[in-house]
Amino acid sequence: MKKFLEIIKSKWLIRGTTTLLLILIIIALYIGINIISNELNIADLDFTEKKLYSLSDETKSKLKNLEQDVIIQLINTSDYTYLTDYAKKYETISDKIKVEEITDLSSRVDLKTEYNLEDTDMLIVIKEGDQEQVIHEYDLYTYDYSSGKQIDLTEEAITNAIVGLSITDKPKVYIFSGKTLYNPEQSLYSIVNSLTQEANDVEYLDMLSTGEVPEDCDCLIITTLSQDLNELERDKILEYIRRGGKIMLLTSQNIVEEEMPNLKQIFNEYGLNINYGVIFEQDTSKMLQNAPEFAITDAYASFMQDIDMSLKMCFVDAGRIEFADDEKLEELGVTYETIAKTGETSFIRTNFESQSYTKTDEDGDEGEFIVGAYVTKKISDDITSELIIYSSEVSASNMQIPISSEYYLYAIDLHNNEDAILNSISHLTERTDTITIRKDDDSEVYTVSEQEDIIIRIIIFAVPVIIIFIGVIVAIIRKRRK
Repeated sequence: MKKFLEIIKSKWLIRGTTTLLLILIIIALYIGINIISNELNIADLDFTEKKLYSLSDETKSKLKNLEQDVIIQLINTSDYTYLTDYAKKYETISDKIKVEEITDLSSRVDLKTEYNLEDTDMLIVIKEGDQEQVIHEYDLYTYDYSSGKQIDLTEEAITNAIVGLSITDKPKVYIFSGKTLYNPEQSLYSIVNSLTQEANDVEYLDMLSTGEVPEDCDCLIITTLSQDLNELERDKILEYIRRGGKIMLLTSQNIVEEEMPNLKQIFNEYGLNINYGVIFEQDTSKMLQNAPEFAITDAYASFMQDIDMSLKMCFVDAGRIEFADDEKLEELGVTYETIAKTGETSFIRTNFESQSYTKTDEDGDEGEFIVGAYVTKKISDDITSELIIYSSEVSASNMQIPISSEYYLYAIDLHNNEDAILNSISHLTERTDTITIRKDDDSEVYTVSEQEDIIIRIIIFAVPVIIIFIGVIVAIIRKRRK
C-alpha cells in the first residue's frame, strides 16, 4: 500500500493526471458548446459546393421584410432530421418566423381530423394569421431524368409557401370552359391545385355568361375544344390579345377532326397551326416504355434558365405545331422560341385505327416536330402579347397512365411535365416573387443500428482520448529516463 501511494505521488503520474484533467475539460467544453449552439439555433457552416444545407440569398431577400408572424408547423418530422434542421434555419433570418414541432399525433385528434392524417403521417403546415398552406412529403422533391438524381425542393417549397401567404395581389388565371373536350375541373385538377398553392387566383371562364375576358386576367388558359368558338368568344379573345393578353394553350386539338375557323383565327394571330394527326416516335430512347405515342423530349426556354436541372417532358398523343414562313411572321410581328421538339425519326399518324407501332405507308414523312413553343407578338411599341403552347393537353392532365400491372402515374407526373407547365404559367403571370431553388445531393445516406451508432461514437470520442493519454504518459516516461 505504501509503495502504491509513492507511485501516486510520483511526478510523472501527477503530470499525467493533470493532462488527463485538461483533456476532460476540453471534451466537456466541446459538448457544452454543441448543446448551447443547438439551443440557440446558431447557423451551421456549409462548405458544400452547392450550399446544400444553407438558405439561399434569394430566400433571405424575399423574407427579410415580413410584416406578419409566420409559423412553420412540423408534424411528425422527427425522423427527418435534415428537414427539421433546415426548417429551423428560417428562424435565423427573420424574428417573424417560428418553428413548431409536433412529434406525437396520437393525442392531436384536431390535426388528424383537419388534415386527414394517420398517427405516422408527416406534414408541414405554413401558417400566417387565418391563412395556411400545406406541404406534403412529395412536394419536397422532384426527379431529374437526365442525371438520374433526386432533386431537393425543400427550400423552394417552404419559401414559396411563406411568400404566397404574404402577398395580397395574387395573379388572376382564368381557364376557358364550356366547350372543352375534357372537363378542366377534373382533368387539370393537379395543375389548378398547384397554381392555387403558389398563390394564384384561379377561376373558370364561361364567356357566354361574362361576355368578355375580364380586365384582371393575367393569363388565359385555353384547352382542347370539342366545338368551335362562337363569334363573341372569338372577338373577345382577339380583343384580349390586342391589349397585350397572355395565353397558355394546353391543347390536343390535333385529335379533333372538325373544322374550327374561329379558333383557327386565334391561332393565325400568332402565325401557328396544328393539323390533325398524332406524333409517333421511332427512337426507343425517346419514348416511354416502348410506347411510340408517348414521346419524351428535352424542354428548355429562356425563362426556364433559373431551374437548376435538365427538364424532360413526356408528350402523350401530341400534335405538330407548324409556324408560318418568316415573311408572314414578320408581318404579324411574331417571333417564337422552340421549347420542345420530337426526335428526327418521328412521324405523323392520321389513321387512329391502325394497330401498327411502326411506320406504315399511309403515315406521314419522318422528321423533328415542334410540340412546345414560346411565342411573342408585338402589338405596338408599348404592347406585346405572349403565348406558350404545348400540343398535348393530356400531358398536363390527371389521366392515369399504367406503369406496370400494379402501378400507374398521372400524365402530369411523367418526367418534368408539371415543372415545365407551372414555370410557363409563372412566366406569363410575371411571378417574380417566387423562387426556384433545386439542389441535388450526390452523396449516399448511410444508416446504422443503435448498437453500431454506439460503437461509432466510442471510436470517434474515446479512442482519440486514449491515444492522447498514452502519448502523454510515454512522453513523460521518456523525459524521466533522460
